[in-house]
Amino acid sequence: MNLFKKIVSKLTSQSEEEEKQSLEKLGDSLKNADLDYKFAQLFTHSGGFFNYCADEAEALQTLNQIIKIEGISNLFCWDKDLHNFLNVIKAPYSSELQSTNDASFITCEYLIAYDGRIMLSHNNILHYHSSRLPNKIIIMANVSQIVSNLNDAMGKIKRNGNIKNLTSISGGQTKMDTSSSTNPKLFLLLLED
Repeated sequence: MNLFKKIVSKLTSQSEEEEKQSLEKLGDSLKNADLDYKFAQLFTHSGGFFNYCADEAEALQTLNQIIKIEGISNLFCWDKDLHNFLNVIKAPYSSELQSTNDASFITCEYLIAYDGRIMLSHNNILHYHSSRLPNKIIIMANVSQIVSNLNDAMGKIKRNGNIKNLTSISGGQTKMDTSSSTNPKLFLLLLED
């Protein structure tokens, strides 16, 4: 049995290493691309679902389609601006995280073009531990939130002041502080400013 575990461990670590190298190669090939294009490519490459929305009407339509296709029946959404979107499409939500929530509808701090990650803070997920979020996460962001790398994001965060509990998520792969073996399914609605 021990030999079997070693073989499985070796195979899974190889596929993770190959995925990381593939992401790095894609990132290198896009080094001269526009930040929004680079972010979209790397985010989708890592398993995220990218949706560009030219205006709020298109964002509402896309959000409604995601909710219907994914069979979402109750969202966690504490952001009052996002409540307006959910009220228009008549989607049920709660402002506090509940066990009945099958998805989250949140904002983010920054979109990092270098590797397609999304940076979150307590401003986006309240006081909740990130591992408590449902497995489906819908994120609303603006094009102006795209930064080239983590250093740019951290510099902007320091200038903005009191932002804490930073974490990042990326497509189907996550850097969230969770012990769960299932990765969240991420949907990004990128809205033109």
